[in-house]
Amino acid sequence: MFKDITIGQYYPTDSIIHRLDPRTKIIFTFAYIVMLFVVNNLWGYIAAFALLVGVIIASRIPLSYIVRGVKGLIFIILLTVILNLFMTPGTEIASLGPLHITMEGVKVAVFMAMRLIFLVVGTSIMTLTTSPIDLTDGMEFCMKGIPFVRRYAHELAMMMSIALRFIPTLMEETDRIMKAQKARGANFETGNIISRAKALIPILVPLFISAFRRADELATAMEARCYRGGENRTRMNQLKFAKRDGFAFAMMFVMIAVFILSRLITIPLIFPA
Repeated sequence: MFKDITIGQYYPTDSIIHRLDPRTKIIFTFAYIVMLFVVNNLWGYIAAFALLVGVIIASRIPLSYIVRGVKGLIFIILLTVILNLFMTPGTEIASLGPLHITMEGVKVAVFMAMRLIFLVVGTSIMTLTTSPIDLTDGMEFCMKGIPFVRRYAHELAMMMSIALRFIPTLMEETDRIMKAQKARGANFETGNIISRAKALIPILVPLFISAFRRADELATAMEARCYRGGENRTRMNQLKFAKRDGFAFAMMFVMIAVFILSRLITIPLIFPA
């Protein structure tokens, strides 16, 4: 399950999305995430889905790779759906003992599931199509526009980039440790939630040790390359906006307009507003 998480990984290929300036992709992704929390009806989510499909096709990333990233978070998505399904008050349409399913609960559950899936896929596409160096440079540029973090923009961008890249590494390490524990007779799949949580405790110690070791190796490698932070740092490849970035920004403004207009459209026969 852990190895299915694709957030933080980079998928090298030649596509128009890969060739976009990292600043464009970061700003576009941020706008997309914000718009996901703006839409409140089915039309908005249809527009978000259509945009996501178009970006996936343009990025030339295999669909199986995208689906694999969603599979890694299926438990969180199901938990969110169940909580919203049974705990949202409104017009009751069914009941399971003391639990009641409402029309409003169905609406919120479906919308939250789509929102989480689109959020994960959209964020994954940004990291899958952006190399670590470009991602760091793009984050640094974007954060320099924020007054209270401008001074530490490079350090923050570097930390965020390293954290993103460590996600798949730590997930693979966790999966490897779990397999080693299973080979020694550990059981992570039976029992109640508390017993399963206790069974995961032996994984934490070697995982933390491995994480600290990797962090120390990374720090040593950076020092060996004379890394001294963002002060007086130069870049071999300067970031430059191209015509395709202008087209992407135009698409972003169209996306924002469509999402805002979608709030004015309701489908009362399916999901009443």
